[in-house]
Amino acid sequence: MIDLRSDTVTRPTPEMLKAMTEAEVGDDVFESDPTVNKFQQKIAALFGMEAGLFVPSGTMSNQLGIKVLTEPGDEILIDEKGHIFNYETSAAPALSGVQVTTLQGKQGKLDRAVLENKVRGNFDWEPRTKVVCIENTTNKGGGVCYSKEELSEIKEFADEHELAVHLDGARIWNAMTATDIKPEYFGTIADTISVCFSKGLGAPVGSMLLSSKMNIAKARRYRKMWGGGMRQVGLLAAAAEYGVDNHWPLLKDDHRRARDVAETIAGCSKLAIDMDNLQTNILIFDVLEEDAVSAVERLQEEGIVMIPFGPKTIRATFYFEIGDEDVKQVKTVLKKLFN
Repeated sequence: MIDLRSDTVTRPTPEMLKAMTEAEVGDDVFESDPTVNKFQQKIAALFGMEAGLFVPSGTMSNQLGIKVLTEPGDEILIDEKGHIFNYETSAAPALSGVQVTTLQGKQGKLDRAVLENKVRGNFDWEPRTKVVCIENTTNKGGGVCYSKEELSEIKEFADEHELAVHLDGARIWNAMTATDIKPEYFGTIADTISVCFSKGLGAPVGSMLLSSKMNIAKARRYRKMWGGGMRQVGLLAAAAEYGVDNHWPLLKDDHRRARDVAETIAGCSKLAIDMDNLQTNILIFDVLEEDAVSAVERLQEEGIVMIPFGPKTIRATFYFEIGDEDVKQVKTVLKKLFN
């Protein structure tokens, strides 16, 4: 079975498992796990931030970022396709007491024109807008990336209106691979950054919140409150670090393979795809003569697993366990079923 549901289905390689078993560990609640301490410093420095906090999931990392940047009754702005709004179980209102206001951007990306006149708080009956949340790459937007110019424009807008910026970097490694933007640049744009290690990098668990030392100290307390305090977490940090050091360079091949399959989809008469918005490892396309669920079922019968992403929309995601021979098989099946 060729599983293209998500890059979260990656499994630890033997080399990653070896790194885990050899990790020096301690109790992270006491801040005495040397492996996670060094890794937090390493990733914070990489992105030009003061400090980092290793957490179990990207959802926790995003929610901690919102928590330290807001107070109950505040408002955050996010694109309507944003992961924080769509896939985090309404956590922001529940955990931070904030209002989530969605805006209609393009492929999941915000820009100044969309943000203009959306900042509130001048009257007692309005929520106070405090944070602009951006996602890079965009999941529901099809894996597209922000350019440096687009990021700079958002930062400029936020500064003018005294807003903070939270960056959901679940697939920031893919974004950097596609755009060649250096990690430290993102530290000049965002007040808090969430980065994930369990997608294309292949770690079994783990994300990290990056911010100032003060914000990370606050986030550590909330992490404990929310049940995220961990003990010998160096085992997981070692896997994440192995992914950063060894699997990050492989992402360019994931992008190449996604485009290879996309070109076949573009040639199938019963499928449609926007090639202009294909930038990374996420491939979103439409079926023209049936619904997505039935199309996915027919693909699975042929040994290809994808996921419905709308009434007629399907998502396929590529990662390092999907090789060139797998791609050949996927292309063959697509031509058989949809051409």
